[in-house]
Amino acid sequence: MKFFDWYFGAPRRALALICVACIAMLAFGMYLQHVVGLEPCPMCVVQRYALVLVAVFTGLGAASGSKALRIATILTALVVAVGGAYTAASQSWLQWYPPEVVSCGRDIYGMIETFPLQRALPMIFRGAGDCSQIDWTFLGLSIANWSFIAFTGFGLALLVLLARSFRRPPIRPALKTVR
Repeated sequence: MKFFDWYFGAPRRALALICVACIAMLAFGMYLQHVVGLEPCPMCVVQRYALVLVAVFTGLGAASGSKALRIATILTALVVAVGGAYTAASQSWLQWYPPEVVSCGRDIYGMIETFPLQRALPMIFRGAGDCSQIDWTFLGLSIANWSFIAFTGFGLALLVLLARSFRRPPIRPALKTVR
């Protein structure tokens, strides 16, 4: 319980730790791409953007002295974390149940440049052949599985921070004066 109190007792510290965790995940993704040679699929790119946004909003919340701004950044980061978790869950589903016809479709930038956004987004979440491919695992879980776990953890931590932000401070008993 001491860790829980230490972590959630100081919301700026908790937000800073979430920001650092997102940056570490992004750095590991860059390592996998540029050193190991794994190319990210469209859903991986969306998850990277979600990590960047969660890092930015939690970093802003950690740097902010204003409670209202901190609540706004927590709420925004929570919405982005839910979107990242949804994308990771969709990719995990594709990996567990790959499509019958595997075709390596366009990359995310080609989809967005060619099609309007209302048509490109469903194409991204439908996934291409490379979104269902598992190139790397750790402890039997793919990158998408680990991303889902991380986004879910971030979301739960942000929910607790949000709930604690609306809590009233405890009323302290008045000191008795001696006459």
